[in-house]
Amino acid sequence: MKAVGYTDGPLLDFDTDKPDPGPRDLLVAVTAIAVNPVDTKIRERVKPEGGKPKVLGWDAVGRVVAAGAEVTNFKAGDRVWYAGDVSRSGCNAEYQCVDERIAAAAPESLSDAEAAALPLTTITAWEMLFDRLQIPGGDEGADRVLLIVGGSGGVGSMLVQLARQLTRATVIATASRPQSKAWVERLGAHHVLDHSKSLHAQLASTGLADITDAACVNRTGEHYADIVSMMRPQGRICLIDDPAEPLDIKLMKQKSLSLHWEFMFTRPLFSTSDMSAQHTLLSEVAGLLDKGVLQTTLGEHYGTINAANLERAHHAMKTEHTVGKVVLEGFSAS
Repeated sequence: MKAVGYTDGPLLDFDTDKPDPGPRDLLVAVTAIAVNPVDTKIRERVKPEGGKPKVLGWDAVGRVVAAGAEVTNFKAGDRVWYAGDVSRSGCNAEYQCVDERIAAAAPESLSDAEAAALPLTTITAWEMLFDRLQIPGGDEGADRVLLIVGGSGGVGSMLVQLARQLTRATVIATASRPQSKAWVERLGAHHVLDHSKSLHAQLASTGLADITDAACVNRTGEHYADIVSMMRPQGRICLIDDPAEPLDIKLMKQKSLSLHWEFMFTRPLFSTSDMSAQHTLLSEVAGLLDKGVLQTTLGEHYGTINAANLERAHHAMKTEHTVGKVVLEGFSAS
């Protein structure tokens, strides 16, 4: 099968064997993928073993071609979407194995490219909102004020939508360019702050006195002290990025704030007892997309899945200026 990977230099196109599914695995013929910052981070930090190229990619849509002996939810021919398991070979290949407990039927109303833009960011955003920050759905969460730092990227785009559509929280997103500001407003943000400036100094312009929750997609270290000063006592902060300098958690003591990490690969990486929660949430989100409650966050389509196009996508991830998600689709016939 065709695949794209790396050893110690640029991404390269190569041929390799088709994987064999384990007992709970689906063997998926990959049709479309998305690119995420985690791809570039792993590429920088993890050296391939045995001289074999390492295949990246954790966002895919495809068709099931075979299923393991213990699979119960899917059969050959089913169209699925998933983010996968960071400890296994990625989706930048014609075929990939994925545990059925972290896959779901793909939304019928979206094309493969539109659907591929969503799994990783959707899982991340969902777990941030409901598992880590514990913002309740419905009227119960009407007093919550959520700040999303980095609202126009993949995760931020889903955070804005999920918070606005499934909760009563007031949603404040950050964006620094006219294009990204318009994007998060269209997705449902009540207010938009410019993250190139002091966030606390801009809060008064929203008519709000404080925030109860902060979901930090990027630049946590840059805005941490500002966020703490904006927080209502007993609020929650959740982050997914890797601050360059340690955060001074003593700043949180007086207000009894809590700090939470979100890493969407935790469940599959450790085979947690609630691993199938990702199957459940992806199934629910597929239904919301098909009903028009949520929309795809596809930003740009970079063409077919090959080394040159993925190299360009990796460069885009490092700029942090993307709006929505970068996707690629299909493999060349040659």
